[in-house]
Amino acid sequence: MSLIQIILLLIIAAITGIGSVLDEGQTHRPLIACTLVGAVLGDLKTGIILGGTLEMMALGWMNVGLAMAPDTAIASVISTILVITAHQGIGEGIAVAIALAAAGQALTIFVRTLTVFLIHRADKYAQEGNFKGIEIMHITAMAFQALRVMIPTLIVALISVHAVQSFLGHIPEVITKGLQLGGGIIVVVGYAMVINMMNIPHLKPFFYIGFLLAAFTNFNLVGFGALGLCLALLYQQVMQKNNLQPAAAQVAAGHTTVYDDDDLDA
Repeated sequence: MSLIQIILLLIIAAITGIGSVLDEGQTHRPLIACTLVGAVLGDLKTGIILGGTLEMMALGWMNVGLAMAPDTAIASVISTILVITAHQGIGEGIAVAIALAAAGQALTIFVRTLTVFLIHRADKYAQEGNFKGIEIMHITAMAFQALRVMIPTLIVALISVHAVQSFLGHIPEVITKGLQLGGGIIVVVGYAMVINMMNIPHLKPFFYIGFLLAAFTNFNLVGFGALGLCLALLYQQVMQKNNLQPAAAQVAAGHTTVYDDDDLDA
C-alpha cells in the first residue's frame, strides 16, 4: 500500500467518523464508505458489493434512547481494507465487519463520554459570550470522532498483508460460517424493512413488475435503475395530468369559485 493510498484512506476515515455524528451527508453508511475505500485501493467492484451487503445489514442499526448502535464507520472502512488487501471473500468481510462494529460501538461510547467535558466548556463559553471558544469546542469534538476511525485505520493499513491473511486464516470456520449465516439473516431483515416501507397499495404493481423482470429476464442493475427512473417520471407526469383534469373541467363548465375578501362585512 502506497503512502498516497494511506493518506486517502485516513481522509476517508476522518470523513466517515465525523459523518457518524453529523448524520447529514450519511458518509458513514457502508455503501458510501466501502465504495470510497474500494476506489482508493483499486477494487471498486469489491467495495460496492461489500458496501451494499453491509448496508442491508445496517438498516436496523440505529440509536434508540441511550442505547448506542454498532459502529458502521469503523466496520465499513476497516473490513473493506482487510478484504481487498488480503484478497478475502465477501463472507469473510461480513464476519470481520460484525466484530468491528461491536468493538467500534464500545469505542464510540468512550469518545462520546469524553466529549461531555467539551460540551460543558462550550456552555461556559456561551455564558461568557465567547463564540470563538464555542467553535473550538465543537471542532475539537468532531476531531475526536475523526480520530476514533483514523487511528484504527492507520494501524490496519500499516500491518503487512501476510499478517492479515494469517490472522483471518486462523479464525475458526465455525465462527466465520456462523457470522455469515447471521449476516445473511440480517440482510433478509433489511430487505423486509425496505419492502415494508414500500407498502403502498397503488405502488405495489411497480414492485411486482420489477420482480417479474428480474426473474424472467437478463436485466442488470444498471438496466433496472434506468427502468425505475423512467417509470417514476412517467408516474409523476400521469399523476400531475390527472390532478389538473378536474380543475380544467370546472373552468370549462364555468364553475369557478369566487372568493370574497370582505369576510368581516357580514
